[in-house]
Amino acid sequence: MSYSNISKMNFEVSDEQKTFLEQVDQACKSIRDHETKCYLEEKSNDMIVPVFEKIGMLGCPISKKYGGLGFDILTYMLALERIGREGNSLRTFFSAHVSIGQLVLQNWGNEEQKKRYLPNTTSGKSIMAFGLTEPNAGSDPSSLTTKFEESGDNFILNGKKHWVGNGTIAKVMTIYARGPDGRISAFIVDTDSEGFHAEEMKNKMGLLSIKNAEITFENCVVPKKNLLGTKGKGLSIAYSALIDGRLSVAAGAIGVMKDCLDESIAHSQKRVQHGSVLAKKQLIQDHLSSMILNVESSRWLVYRSAMERQKLHDYVENLKEKDQNWQERLNREDKEYSVLRSKADRLAAIAKLHSASAAFDSANRAVQVFGSFAYQKTNRMARHFLDSRAIIIYEGANEVLKLKIASLELGDKYQAY
Repeated sequence: MSYSNISKMNFEVSDEQKTFLEQVDQACKSIRDHETKCYLEEKSNDMIVPVFEKIGMLGCPISKKYGGLGFDILTYMLALERIGREGNSLRTFFSAHVSIGQLVLQNWGNEEQKKRYLPNTTSGKSIMAFGLTEPNAGSDPSSLTTKFEESGDNFILNGKKHWVGNGTIAKVMTIYARGPDGRISAFIVDTDSEGFHAEEMKNKMGLLSIKNAEITFENCVVPKKNLLGTKGKGLSIAYSALIDGRLSVAAGAIGVMKDCLDESIAHSQKRVQHGSVLAKKQLIQDHLSSMILNVESSRWLVYRSAMERQKLHDYVENLKEKDQNWQERLNREDKEYSVLRSKADRLAAIAKLHSASAAFDSANRAVQVFGSFAYQKTNRMARHFLDSRAIIIYEGANEVLKLKIASLELGDKYQAY
């Protein structure tokens, strides 16, 4: 059965979605205590892969042909929303592995590459990561300095990436580097390659159960068959990956907001101060109503954005079936593709900007409702607060997304970058 169109614009959950989302819910509940323990000890959660592999979450939107479930984008976002209730640390694992890992490979890889890598990633035998950001190329990836040159049947990479999610555990990464002609290309890099080095980035404020790494390439050998997409078109691939990355952050942020809201309601209904429960205090209700608004406004942005992203996916997949030179056609700026991609890009940016900010606002309000109870990391509200500060920076800082959204509306000649 194909799941590519099970989501409708009224966002009613189908039986197939309901069954899967119940499995995701049970998986999240089963690892909650362990996730807390790992967060406090600042170590990777070793239960993620075995628990979520059993229900197919490690390949939720990946084609059944490569071992995935073949679910549509909205179903994947609904799953991330539930996972987000456990925290942005857990959700970040899936963003790195699926959204900017597997989906990049599925969208842009050739058949041999997909058959070689994707089945191992959907089964959990191999974890994926995405290496674009550099010490001097964050919000402006076009300024990256990692370089590649050709040598016989290989490419040789030199440079550095940092803040790579899953970077210490990934077996395969998509990496972006600049060639001698100045153009950027994308590569599939096995982390056991000669010249590849990963080092954990420590002393983080939050996101403590997800491991970020600084990656160094010292004459790193990458076979030419691992070129991803068309040579010189890597930046376009990276930007398309960021659509999925931003959307996944936004979806997980809804889960953060919902958890903050539910926990704040439960706490305020039993906590007595000055002769009555907190829930009867007007200023506490102000916090709760703001959280409710955050949840509902973010949901519709994310769900609508997911539907537009699905339209883009379906168009490209149909093009692949009809035209074996589909990448060349897209590189020539296929008009319909450009329109669909622009819509998906715009809505993903809006959803991410709004939802990330709303999650941090909700976490801040939840800490206030809980008071001193939430000033220790043993409380999930404290962890939401710390982790949500990161999501208004990565996958597009708020300031950059505001410029992006405005310039997309104004047109190319008004870009403020």
